[in-house]
Amino acid sequence: MLEDLKEAVYEANLELVKKGLVIYTWGNASGICREKGLVVIKPSGVDYDELTPRHFPIVDLEGNVVEGDLKPSSDTFTHLEIYKAFPEVGGIVHTHSRWATIFAQAGVAIPALGTTHADYFYGEIPCTRKMSSDEINGEYEKETGKVIVETFKNVNPMEVPGVIVNEHGPFSWGKEPKEAVYHAVVMEEIAMMAFHTIALKHYINCQNEERTSLLDTSHTKSFKICNSMTPALLKKHFFRKHGKNSYYGQKQIK
Repeated sequence: MLEDLKEAVYEANLELVKKGLVIYTWGNASGICREKGLVVIKPSGVDYDELTPRHFPIVDLEGNVVEGDLKPSSDTFTHLEIYKAFPEVGGIVHTHSRWATIFAQAGVAIPALGTTHADYFYGEIPCTRKMSSDEINGEYEKETGKVIVETFKNVNPMEVPGVIVNEHGPFSWGKEPKEAVYHAVVMEEIAMMAFHTIALKHYINCQNEERTSLLDTSHTKSFKICNSMTPALLKKHFFRKHGKNSYYGQKQIK
């Protein structure tokens, strides 16, 4: 059942390893068949080198296994909450990739600082609030999904196809598993760029503060570490690639 989707999810999981977003078993990808309301997801704790498409369990939207001998990913219920809340999502990826996870551990969003970010994410990649003890000690994975959904109350999840879960790591999604991986790769790259941009701006600001204090010891001038990018530039770059008026790339050749 769902052999094509199994193959797509299998390839998505392998791509996470190829792109360096996953080591050991630190991640998972899934895909959904909306017509049947069924999800294919990586089995829990199985090394990527051992995977074949037949290993991938199928679950319904309540988490019941309907096909497969292996236990689905421990993050299954997080994926399911996202699928149920965001009907346009067709694939989801979760990793503990280095740079995005640094932002998660710091509990801060990845700011939109330049056009590379704006090409794929229409604004900052938000960080969820911290989870309560009751949420953590209850249905943890399901509650994680609910916190993600809560974070997107006023954000279009297809314009910002990813999130940083506070003290945990990144999730990304797309219209299919392959696109979800693509967004995970982009998120990791722009997280790395943002980290270094912030560090460089902080260094520059410290140098400016030191010069100011040498000139006037009566006060210390304060500097904002890093401003978000120009709103008009953010809008221009996102919508030239997305939406009905996009013009980036080639028209489909028949």
